[in-house]
Amino acid sequence: MTEFPQNPKPESSKQTQSLLILSNGHGEDIIAVRILQELQQQPNSPKIVALPIVGEGNAYKKLNIPLIGSVQTMPSGGFIYMDGKQLMRDVKGGLLQLTINQIKAVGNWVKSEQLAGNHPSILAVGDIVPLLFAYLSGANYGFVGTAKSEYYVRNESGVLKRQNKGSYWENFSGSIYHPWERWLMTRRHCKAVFPRDSLTAEILKTMNVPAFDVGNPMMDGLQPSFSTQRFYTPNIEREEIVRPLIITLLPGSRAPEAYDNWEIILEGVDSLIDSFEQQNSILHTSGKMIFLSAIASSLEPSILVQSLTSQGWQPTSEPPVEINDNQALTFTKKNAYLVITQNAYNDCLHLADLAIAMAGTATEQFVGLGKPAITIPGKGPQFTFAFAEAQSRLLGRSVTLANTAAEVSTKVRSLLANPDEFHVIAENGWRRMGKPGAAQRIAECIIGELGITRK
Repeated sequence: MTEFPQNPKPESSKQTQSLLILSNGHGEDIIAVRILQELQQQPNSPKIVALPIVGEGNAYKKLNIPLIGSVQTMPSGGFIYMDGKQLMRDVKGGLLQLTINQIKAVGNWVKSEQLAGNHPSILAVGDIVPLLFAYLSGANYGFVGTAKSEYYVRNESGVLKRQNKGSYWENFSGSIYHPWERWLMTRRHCKAVFPRDSLTAEILKTMNVPAFDVGNPMMDGLQPSFSTQRFYTPNIEREEIVRPLIITLLPGSRAPEAYDNWEIILEGVDSLIDSFEQQNSILHTSGKMIFLSAIASSLEPSILVQSLTSQGWQPTSEPPVEINDNQALTFTKKNAYLVITQNAYNDCLHLADLAIAMAGTATEQFVGLGKPAITIPGKGPQFTFAFAEAQSRLLGRSVTLANTAAEVSTKVRSLLANPDEFHVIAENGWRRMGKPGAAQRIAECIIGELGITRK
């Protein structure tokens, strides 16, 4: 992992007292907040403001981070790169005027800070949009690249073989980052670039980009409520034989898409329950299954419960496993339990053997813990077949793409029939998503590379 300065560069005549965070999406906002929380812990913490380019910046508002410029939720929710129709909806919803206003707001903020005697800098989090905003400002800037990874087009062995003729353009210049994106990263005002994985950092370094391999902030803040040592006991082999199979369900966080995803996932759950019942639990001795549904706080549990009860699930007061949520709802059906929780996301990730997922960030975090996920394409706007296929390239062997919910049981049985594959999957997930602590490392690097200090 690349070393970086712990203190501001002595040769730098400019010292930054203010920092603007630019981000363009809900997930990007959360990553940005993790970094700025670490920045606030640094001895030379700057004055921080933010501009969420997509959405209303609720993650910033929760921390009382001041927002500059106009904010607005677009019809697509930010998912326009996979679907031209979503882009047109956003344009009709005022995207162009919003973008112009936001670019002006960034420029005005830089000028006002300079007039106040400060030396403003910008940290762009996301893709080319905040990166371009940062460049146009004329201020020094850093970039956290969350949207692109070389794993979309290659792995450690070389470029992936793909049937899609259009895939050539993803890597035509030798990197997933196109020449115009790299141009923005190699300007003199761009002081540091933080790619999401080591492979991407390695490629960018060969192209004169000031890339730092410090990890992925998506893997921060995922500690469970219990000690992971609970998994390693003297009777571990016996416990593995008798314990139930635990599967986490990840339907995504945006309504109404998440509700549609939930229906599809439940079809996969039913196919799995029926399959194990018919097979007399040959693949798992206990014959019992526990499904942990990690549900976002933005979703309404009653809608999910209605779907469950209509499919024969019965409420029960008997919790099948300990999680840090006394408000969790538990249901049972045949040889299975299903738990709905909105307060124990981390526990759901750590307790599970595998996941059935139709989510972006949550799937990546689950895989980053060294675990396999079965994904199913949905109707979108986010989790379409194109998104799911791209995600399977990003995450490699850790993800198995099922074309339909009915295929879930076959995919799970195949996975469980090959225990050695779990070790390969674990190493793959750790390598592609990186170790925890990236937000702190990025914060420390920003302090050094941007020469941050506060009056």
